[in-house]
Amino acid sequence: MCGRFTLDTSIEVLESELGIALTEIEPSYNIAPTQQVLSIVGTEEGRKGGYLQWGLVPSWAEDPKIGNKMINARSETVDEKPSFKRLLSRRRCLIVADSFYEWKRKEGDKQPYRITINDGRLFTFAGLWDRWKKGDQELVTCTILTTKPNNLMQSIHDRMPVILQGKDQDNWIDSTIVDKPFLKSLLVPLDSSLMKAYPVSKKVNNPINNDKTLIEPV
Repeated sequence: MCGRFTLDTSIEVLESELGIALTEIEPSYNIAPTQQVLSIVGTEEGRKGGYLQWGLVPSWAEDPKIGNKMINARSETVDEKPSFKRLLSRRRCLIVADSFYEWKRKEGDKQPYRITINDGRLFTFAGLWDRWKKGDQELVTCTILTTKPNNLMQSIHDRMPVILQGKDQDNWIDSTIVDKPFLKSLLVPLDSSLMKAYPVSKKVNNPINNDKTLIEPV
């Protein structure tokens, strides 16, 4: 799964590498569910960057609290589950990060690890989004897609987020692409040779903690 991640990259780099326009961004070393996350959608004019609330609330949901349980979606069944299958064709997004955390079980304990790619470069998770409205209340929310682990991640956890790069990013947010088998073919583990992992402080367990010491190796 993916339950926490980080983003500590300048606006200049974000705009240059992702092809979006931004006004401001605050670094975060412990992005957690229910928080606003920088995301990208495709439009007729090109890529558009903005913020979505992490934790999908389907448009038909009675209670928005369901979003607390829908921070991730399994890519293997994304075209089958009622909450996700219509979004696969209509509402796909990229969620921006520069690392993520995962917890490894060991001797009755959990050790958090920070995972980066390409020596700390930006990357994007494959995501889905939806809009929920009830009365005057409106939420625009998202979920991160997960897949089986690669060789690096399988020693830490049995799932990992889908990370998209290059042309796969463009295809994922291209609204003219609706072929579900093709879209699902993008949802595969990233090559483990591009990734690094190292243990970090258990302070990351609490989302209240949010400073640069969280990404330092222990």
